[in-house]
Amino acid sequence: MKPLILFCALLPLRALCQLRLWYDRPATRWEETLPLGNGRLGMTPDGGVTHESIVLNDITLWSGSPQDANNYEAYKQLPRIRALLLQGKNDEAQALIDQSFICTGPGSGGTRYGCFQMLGRLDLDFGDGAPSLAPAPDAYHRELSLDSALARETYRVGGVTYTREYLTSFDHDVDIVRIRASKPGAINCKIGISRPERGSSNVTGDLLQLSGRLDNGTDGNGMQYLASVKAQCTDGTCRPEGNTLAVRGATELTIYVSAGTDFRDPGFRSTVARNLATAIHTPFAAELRQHVARYRALFGRLDLKIGDGGSALPTDERISAFHDHPEADNGMPVLFFQFGRYLSICSTRVGYLPPNLQGLWANDVHTPWNGDYHLDINVEMNHWPVEVTNLSELNLPLADLVKGMVPEGEKTAKAYYNAPGWVAHVITNVWGWTEPGESASWGVCKVGSGWLCSNLWDHYAFTNDRAYLADIYPVLKGAARFYNSMLIEDSAKGWWVTAPSSSPENTFYLPNGKTASICMGPTIDNQVIRELFDHVITASKVLGRDAAFRDTLATMLTKIPPPGVVAPDGRLMEWLENYKETDVHHRHISHLYGVYPATLITPDATPALAEACKKTLDARGDDGPSWSIAYKLLFWARLHEGDRAYRLFTTLIRPTTRTDINYGAGGGVYPNLLSAGPPFQIDGNFGATAGLAEMLLQSHEGYIDLLPALPSAWASSGHVRGLKARGNVTVDMTWKDGKVTDYRLRSATPHQVKIKVNGVIKYVRTS
Repeated sequence: MKPLILFCALLPLRALCQLRLWYDRPATRWEETLPLGNGRLGMTPDGGVTHESIVLNDITLWSGSPQDANNYEAYKQLPRIRALLLQGKNDEAQALIDQSFICTGPGSGGTRYGCFQMLGRLDLDFGDGAPSLAPAPDAYHRELSLDSALARETYRVGGVTYTREYLTSFDHDVDIVRIRASKPGAINCKIGISRPERGSSNVTGDLLQLSGRLDNGTDGNGMQYLASVKAQCTDGTCRPEGNTLAVRGATELTIYVSAGTDFRDPGFRSTVARNLATAIHTPFAAELRQHVARYRALFGRLDLKIGDGGSALPTDERISAFHDHPEADNGMPVLFFQFGRYLSICSTRVGYLPPNLQGLWANDVHTPWNGDYHLDINVEMNHWPVEVTNLSELNLPLADLVKGMVPEGEKTAKAYYNAPGWVAHVITNVWGWTEPGESASWGVCKVGSGWLCSNLWDHYAFTNDRAYLADIYPVLKGAARFYNSMLIEDSAKGWWVTAPSSSPENTFYLPNGKTASICMGPTIDNQVIRELFDHVITASKVLGRDAAFRDTLATMLTKIPPPGVVAPDGRLMEWLENYKETDVHHRHISHLYGVYPATLITPDATPALAEACKKTLDARGDDGPSWSIAYKLLFWARLHEGDRAYRLFTTLIRPTTRTDINYGAGGGVYPNLLSAGPPFQIDGNFGATAGLAEMLLQSHEGYIDLLPALPSAWASSGHVRGLKARGNVTVDMTWKDGKVTDYRLRSATPHQVKIKVNGVIKYVRTS
């Protein structure tokens, strides 16, 4: 093999012109706006000509407050609940749980639980009369550059060309909008800022400010926030006019928005003022240069090219064209993949919060499902692409969130199970919620803590960072202590299992014709616990500690159920009993956790279980909410079925503008490529990005597998430079006619690795 030329830090010019979303008209709905973010601040401009609305976000802005909603008498009901389950009276056990084994109070439906909320709207009014009387713009163009994290808009009105540029600065941590006119003095506008509730705006001196505090669910005095707006003109005037700033006769206008909350920053007002002062004294060219450099330090680590196909259509039209004829546009998978990496970089950063159900982009004060962190797949899916796509440090905010949950999870473990260690159930928020949800049907699923530990482990698996492993080891051990303590023996089968539990959000028929969700030892529990115990055993060996506990876990691994059981119909059983599900097309496919993200079921090591998983996926069907489609894509990639995985991708790239709450078929993408459940949930973007990476590279079976699930649509040619494999190995490769023609493996310390190339396993040395 010929070694590849070292990949430079910045992407080649050829690739840059293709890595953009663009449109020939303003957005008519929020789902057409362009998402910008620097990991803390976000904004989504709509590109309006006579009036522009820019939704502003701060990832820390949450209503609610810390609370203890544990029922400390719940554990007393545990023997009765388990006795009913052992007798097969699942429906009675579920009724008892609803009475006495859920959280106290309204749970996630309550004000104190809180929700992620929009910060406000920045309104730019360019019309001097009714907008309907304004002249129509010529040569309108609106785009988002994924290479520079910069949005740009140009149009011509009355012989004047206007240009607007938008960035959420990775340098000085402010939002910036720059507006220029080709004719001197042609910019006239009013700048306002508002919020639908709990906010007031005013002009103080030359600053436009929005401030307020959200409802904490107790006395109403919750999180405080502040946004300060400063306008600078090269000429003309900028004066207060009521609660707006009025700009008249300017040729160039730059608007700065500095914002913050008191979440972990009691001096947030000073922080807001300091960031604003620094930004306004920095020339825009210098600000832009440093912003792009800092962003590209992450984005520029990876380059992907597939074939020679592409499209010059506006992105909304391109989505429709690709869905109808995917073979004509091999550039769409590349664009979607890099858009996913862009969203990861823009929606989190070290020291802040991980991306929530909406990343950091919300356009309402009450986001769907509270915009929180769902632990039965969603927040984990948000992080699946970051390691393999060379954005490893973006896993660290999740690790910080989980470490903060542990003290609350210890209380929950005692309250409900009288068990040591810590547990989290289905949902959490920035306040550390770990309690069961308010309904047994979904709220008692208890794999949240174990599933989170899988994500934390991945960062170690990909980096080999022993200091990080030592840091998270107490978290992993605490979760393992809980599961080990609360398992009980199912005397009928002789296995030790969780009880009570459920398979996330799914329901089954009982022999008596009734339905239930509560059960003993659902397949996902057995898989999560098996994976977690394996990781803790490995970590204890690496760190040289807890030999006795390691032996305890090793013994328990011989007693818990296997990763899967095949049903008479050939599918993998979702529960220990061969229950019939109430919805064969249910959106969750949790019992295939052993395929992905775990490595318990593989085509080579467990072929019979792998075939059962394929039958399960066939029965479930390809449709669903966008995140469910993305998960199925990942399963098929892990099962080395590249064409089936690609079919799922083409299903996902389905145009929609629906925003209703959807639990069934009909997921897709909005005109701005954000994934639709509907409504908007960012996990579909991240899950599909991870799936595309798995089609090109896998490293979970003890060797690095190049092109393990390459679809025939991509076979002609392509290259990728900068993917990551476990063991902290960077992978570059080129392929032609479905075969790898060149590859290179790089690591900080050269060492020998096992690799599979064109079906042949060999040992090579990294460079």
